[in-house]
Amino acid sequence: MTAPSGVVVLTDRLVARGGLDRVVAEAVAGGVRWVVLREKDLPRAERAALAADLRAILADVGGTLVVAGPDPLGGDAVHLPAAGPYPPPPHELVGRSCHNQTELTRLTTEHYATVSPVHPTRTKPGYGPPLGTDGLRKLVDATPVPLLALGGIETPEQVTACVKAGAAGVAVLGALMRAKDPTKTAATLTSAFQEAVTPELTQTATNHGPPHPQPRNPGK
Repeated sequence: MTAPSGVVVLTDRLVARGGLDRVVAEAVAGGVRWVVLREKDLPRAERAALAADLRAILADVGGTLVVAGPDPLGGDAVHLPAAGPYPPPPHELVGRSCHNQTELTRLTTEHYATVSPVHPTRTKPGYGPPLGTDGLRKLVDATPVPLLALGGIETPEQVTACVKAGAAGVAVLGALMRAKDPTKTAATLTSAFQEAVTPELTQTATNHGPPHPQPRNPGK
């Protein structure tokens, strides 16, 4: 299983407009393929049922549900807090939340990490100080696993800046959970990510139409 990339949605049912299932389904319709289930205050049975619902939504597009905490609730992917557990449990895909170089240095068998906050965030006011894109770039350069940028990422310009700083993707909570149109918001952020990782192809297609495939043996 590959590490998350692109636009990764973090759930918060308490602020999700019209219900968490609806927001996730619309975000998936807008191009999202990775969802991290939080909702850690729910009893395990309720959380497992919610995980099953979200996995069903993602299954239609080949997406992946990651569960926050060491219990994958019947799946294979988990996302652990910076505080533990150490060593990570042996799941197919393991991520961890980190906030600075010291925490990133503790990574062992994790497949990826989130780093936050990149920007001030309404979800956790006063959380920080923010890394900014320069701080993000320094952590990316010093860390061997893919990093997702998290915290206050709400606009295409912010997505582009994070990708240019080396992030494998962006983790988004409020911008999608609170969105009036999650499909449109997801599509806008996903398009910004795709354009940022393929700028030359995007420019070629814009100016000249789709690029022509090159022959494998041009000299023959």
